[in-house]
Amino acid sequence: MLSYSEYGTASDTTAPLLIVHGLYGSGRNWGVIAKRLSDTRRVITPDLRNHGQSPRASSHSYEDMAADLAELIQHIGGPVDLCGHSMGGKAAMVMALEHPDLVQRLIVADIAPVTYHHDQSQHIDAMKAVDLGTVTRRSDAVEQLDALGVDPALQSFFTQSLDVANKRWLLNLDVLAAEMDKIIGFPEVTGSFEGPSLFLSGADSDYVLPAYRPRIKELFPAARFAKIPQAGHWLHAQRPRAFEATVRAYLDS
Repeated sequence: MLSYSEYGTASDTTAPLLIVHGLYGSGRNWGVIAKRLSDTRRVITPDLRNHGQSPRASSHSYEDMAADLAELIQHIGGPVDLCGHSMGGKAAMVMALEHPDLVQRLIVADIAPVTYHHDQSQHIDAMKAVDLGTVTRRSDAVEQLDALGVDPALQSFFTQSLDVANKRWLLNLDVLAAEMDKIIGFPEVTGSFEGPSLFLSGADSDYVLPAYRPRIKELFPAARFAKIPQAGHWLHAQRPRAFEATVRAYLDS
């Protein structure tokens, strides 16, 4: 089963909130937002397969990730309110489509149910190029990533998944590279999720274009759309308070 962190306590009036991270992330990336939202509800932040402390697997399809999430939700006691960002948003969408009885409300952060061409393999190459034998602290890896031309914001993000003591990445980089076509794609799915759905985007992001809305509405007929100003794809990191406030208002409405 997936490894996860838990914040807050169970409530008789609000469903647990499950927050699903994106590619190269982990549940710990969402710790600050999860803690703040846990003042009124139980919040769960799992590590997806091949990430963080969760099991390694030879596949990384969205059907597999949805099945992992369904198992976790049944373990913690569902149904839940489900929020996912980027890759985690796609996993959350497939989860809601395949197991609608386990989801009350869905929040999809800056992603759509379409195939993208934002290949992320160059980041795997950069992480693999880090000489972990010379790394004694996280800043050593940051310096090497910087020399490789990795964006400063991504340097910090990637090294959150670095186990310095054991000199290893907490990411199954080989499998993620092999499964990249599945990660940037979206599976053929049938049916729809009829429950409330919010597609929350960064106003400066190009991940959820107007052209994608018909497909979104086909799969999620009750979908609503909102944007966070002055935010791109990493909207929860760039505007954390605005992201938290929007999620809170939607869940409390």
